[in-house]
Amino acid sequence: MCQPHQLWIFPDFARGFQDGDGESESRQRLHKAMVVEGAIGEGEEYLQHNHHLHEAVGRYHSMRATGNQCRSMVVQRVGAPVTTVWSMVRRFDCPQRYKRFIHHCSMQGDGNVGSTRHVRVISGLPAASSTERLEILDEHRHIISFRIVDGDHRLRNYRSITTLHDCPVNGRPGTVVIESYIVDVPNGNNREETCLFADTIVRCNLQSLARMSEHSGSTI
Repeated sequence: MCQPHQLWIFPDFARGFQDGDGESESRQRLHKAMVVEGAIGEGEEYLQHNHHLHEAVGRYHSMRATGNQCRSMVVQRVGAPVTTVWSMVRRFDCPQRYKRFIHHCSMQGDGNVGSTRHVRVISGLPAASSTERLEILDEHRHIISFRIVDGDHRLRNYRSITTLHDCPVNGRPGTVVIESYIVDVPNGNNREETCLFADTIVRCNLQSLARMSEHSGSTI
């Protein structure tokens, strides 16, 4: 397993954690997640014992990495109904609602497949902006997919797919969120480093999604 300090090859990443602006709390959460990265989360353990989820992984999360690419998958359990979680995930025009490392988003299109969004990320990450295209929005199966088509960042040809699955938790409504991606390995980094970095971002996003969904459900 790659150690967290090996990620510092991404330009300005470590320096960003030392800035004293209002975004420091988000960067500190990311840094903490990197330190503990490598442990199997509750969602991954649950996936190992659920036949329905195994089928979903085979159907939707089996992108093939070719050439100088890497791929990975992150699983998150959420103590809230699928409808609650989907109401946030489906908002292609508002990813910052739970993706805390996005500072601003503007969209072109009607929010359906083919729409594009331009996002600006917080300082301290090895990126400034990203242009992303909505590839799949399946309201019935709760599937959303996008690909990065342009921007000032190092994650070239990034493509992600996220699926939501109704999985009760202790007899109460619950959701399992599975997000997988494929991306080019940047010059100067290897597959392990790239996946560790991208996994950490995705995991932070899904943990934020879980907190917000569970809080939303508790206030209904």
